Amino acid sequence: MCGRPFPEGQGIVVQYGDLKLEFHSSKCASKFFKSLLERVEPRVLSPYIKRLVEEYTEVVESKARKRIKVI
Repeated sequence: MCGRPFPEGQGIVVQYGDLKLEFHSSKCASKFFKSLLERVEPRVLSPYIKRLVEEYTEVVESKARKRIKVI
């Protein structure tokens, strides 16, 4: 998105519908998605963000339960 070239197989590439977003680094991608979140109405994205937070929380808790040693 910033126009900085990067070698094949590196960077972050996101295919969204007919859009192909290419970022040379995670910092570049973070800046883009932060701007996107600031511009979209919260009522539009809030349900999806809440669902993702729940999914990630479940994954973290599941991993924590697996690490507990059973004596």
